[in-house]
Amino acid sequence: MIPPGQSPERAAIVIGGGGLAGLTLALALRQAAGGRLKVVVCDPAFATPPRPDDRAFALAAGGKRMFEALGVWDRVAPQAEPIRDMVITDSRLNDPVRPVFLTFAGEVDDGEPFASMAPQGALIRALREEAERVGVDMRAVAIKDFVTGPARITITLSDDTLMDAQLLCACDGGPSPIRRMAKIDVVRWSYDQSGIVTTIAHERPHHGRAEEHFLPSGPFATLPLPGNESSIVWSERNENIDALLSLDDEDLLAEIEKRFGLKLGRLTMKARPKAWPLNFQMARRFVAPRVALVGDSAHVIHPIAGQGLNLGLEDIAVLAELIAEQAALGLDLGDIDMLETYERARRTPTVAMAAVTDGLNRLFSNDNPALRALRDFGLGLVDRLPSLKNRFIQEAAASAQSPRLLRGLPL
Repeated sequence: MIPPGQSPERAAIVIGGGGLAGLTLALALRQAAGGRLKVVVCDPAFATPPRPDDRAFALAAGGKRMFEALGVWDRVAPQAEPIRDMVITDSRLNDPVRPVFLTFAGEVDDGEPFASMAPQGALIRALREEAERVGVDMRAVAIKDFVTGPARITITLSDDTLMDAQLLCACDGGPSPIRRMAKIDVVRWSYDQSGIVTTIAHERPHHGRAEEHFLPSGPFATLPLPGNESSIVWSERNENIDALLSLDDEDLLAEIEKRFGLKLGRLTMKARPKAWPLNFQMARRFVAPRVALVGDSAHVIHPIAGQGLNLGLEDIAVLAELIAEQAALGLDLGDIDMLETYERARRTPTVAMAAVTDGLNRLFSNDNPALRALRDFGLGLVDRLPSLKNRFIQEAAASAQSPRLLRGLPL
């Protein structure tokens, strides 16, 4: 309820959540109308500087182009590393040999790598700096409640400020209080796995190679970072997590070496690993009247293919372009027809990617001999079909039909 006599502030769009998705969307929307749209981003985390974060993301070529178009990539590039090729193996933990069943190497266009590793901390800092520069209104508050009307949505912030807007965008992560307030249900299950993340230094160079080892307890990925360092994303059964993370540094490093191998020489942990539970989650709807779900608030998938952030960036590219078209015509930025167009554009590719990652994890995170033989045959077959592999690589690049930002074009 709106307190009697209190006049709400006015904004074009309010975004709940100031992480990667929220800040990227805010920059895209400011660009969409030449800085004329008032965009407010609400997140209590703005009260403090960005916290150190060891996680790094595999950005597809389209995502990198998007950050270039938004004016932030130059600040991230010195800490980013191109992925020049990828190797996939399927083995048991103690197998003496890990046969390579699938390799990817290639560029999407004129020497551009199909993916790049970018640290989360560097991305957040660059996005915050650019958002401040272009006039995004960043407030260290949460979204407490909202009431949807025929022409506006009235939002109550945690400091009891009222804000009138045309559209509220939920970029507040998997738990998404905004999604719950909008009464949008989710389909969800646990993988009974956690993702262990850390950074490893090694003696010899990785030459931009990423590797994914499919082990019975879950995939173990090594991803190149600048210098002689790699990011590790290690999926492990929940029943083993406490025991692993309670090991001292020497014993924990020995467990990492079993999975990483010694092909790059002696390993050193740059920081103690951290673990996050791995779940599948899909919102039954991506929109409600004057509310749009973006990124993890709409979908959470297994990290087996490193596509979670890229799916969120695709959400942003589609939604921002639709809003830019509405703004150019002087139309309602929260129009339900426009929101349903966004949902139609994003639901099919999102569900398809979620099904692929879910199926891959179920297929490979086991030690069934029959399944091992079948999947290894399948991997080997794909490896011998260059046209099919090239299609996978080209999926990282934006096509002529892709949203402008994914092609590196401004709105």
